[in-house]
Amino acid sequence: MCELLGMSANVPTDITFSMAGFLQRGGATGPHRDGWGVAFYEDEGYREFKDPHPSINSPVARLILDYPIKSRIVISHIRQANVGQINLGNTHPFSRELWGRHWCYAHNGQLAGFREALSLGFYQPTGHTDSEWAFCWLLSRIREAFPQPPENPEALQQLIHESCETLRSLGVFNLLFSDSEYLYAYCSTKLAHITRRAPFGPALLKDTELKVDFAACTTPQDVVSVLATEPLTTNEDWTIMATGELVVFRDGELVARRTSHTVTSN
Repeated sequence: MCELLGMSANVPTDITFSMAGFLQRGGATGPHRDGWGVAFYEDEGYREFKDPHPSINSPVARLILDYPIKSRIVISHIRQANVGQINLGNTHPFSRELWGRHWCYAHNGQLAGFREALSLGFYQPTGHTDSEWAFCWLLSRIREAFPQPPENPEALQQLIHESCETLRSLGVFNLLFSDSEYLYAYCSTKLAHITRRAPFGPALLKDTELKVDFAACTTPQDVVSVLATEPLTTNEDWTIMATGELVVFRDGELVARRTSHTVTSN
């Protein structure tokens, strides 16, 4: 099974601390050796790096750790292949354009009978994974329902949640998804998140011996939320998401939450 990492922040923030632990899971502390990728939203731009080789010994991974890119939204993925060959075209994250925005997507899980169950629309996959097929189906549904950005974000959140519930009915579907403004996360089996704000304290990574004192590298106004398949640190309290739960972050803050039975907004 693959693993996911995401970040939402209210100021441009680098994610090198979390990445240092996460990338260990791509062949060192985890079995996910079939490629990895990361996407950064920077101002109005979008930057993406992907490598079909294990992240633990990837030169691209070393570049990311040595080059702390500051971003408000980050989505990263390390792959353990189930469907599709190990190559660059099947490596997450995937991206497409809608409403003049870059939409980014990464999936952890495996879907059965997806070609028969999910009829594609405007968007078509270029690779051969169930993940990219589901992405094209999801974004086509959004494009069809909302040719223009909806005035009410709750309508879009509802469609995304309903679509994720449909995808979960086909197997395991954990999701990170962004339109450059919001970061959506949907849990089928495993996903956790944490929000860091003042007063900041130290954090110790689980996968490698690295500790950072966030108080020394932040301001009192900073708000940063991190999401991961498994908690990345050993000394912090992470929120474990429930099956069927969708959370939505904007500028580091949790702004909406939907489950299979309830809806809450902040």
